[in-house]
Amino acid sequence: MILPKLHYISQGDTPKEHLENIQKACTSGAELVQLRLKNLSAKKILKIALEAREITNHYQTRLIINDYYKIAKEAKADGVHLGKKDTCPTLARKNLYSWQIIGGTANTLQDAETLLQKKVNYIGLGPYRFTATKDNLCPVLGLNGYTLITEALNTEIPIIGVGGITTEDVIAILKTGIYGVAVATTITKDFNSIKVLNKLLNASSTEEMRHTFKQ
Repeated sequence: MILPKLHYISQGDTPKEHLENIQKACTSGAELVQLRLKNLSAKKILKIALEAREITNHYQTRLIINDYYKIAKEAKADGVHLGKKDTCPTLARKNLYSWQIIGGTANTLQDAETLLQKKVNYIGLGPYRFTATKDNLCPVLGLNGYTLITEALNTEIPIIGVGGITTEDVIAILKTGIYGVAVATTITKDFNSIKVLNKLLNASSTEEMRHTFKQ
């Protein structure tokens, strides 16, 4: 499986809004959506995840569940994204189907190296810049941080930039060795930005950037 270069991280004031925005993202050409719900019961998140799975299946869009690996398994999502304080990827892997992928959040080179040792399928590296989407934000990395970390890692595992990224940032970010980007606010404000982002990300696609997952 080749990992899409653009990840839409769902937003909304209510679960219903999250689902509506996922639908809009799929309609606008998103190839991968991450369902990111906070402060709800696992039962409620499972219900929303199953509905999200129906929507994404219809559009053949990949669905990643943030944090809840058991829900990712039950909803037969394409994978799970684990934050630094979430379950260890090694433990999640034991509980998931073999075809499900695991992404992990990294803010430092050490974080990223730890995730590689734990055999994640991709790394979400950030924040690129300040973003209000997350509480207790880690230090901002910017282009210099991305360049230093990607060069030091020298890995074929896709590194996804995340944190306040807009369409104007993409070309410069890709030059640092980053594989793709995860975007929330820019897309939620204007779903047409998906087409622009996809165009920018795929225009830079070179043969050596076509990462395939190592099982």
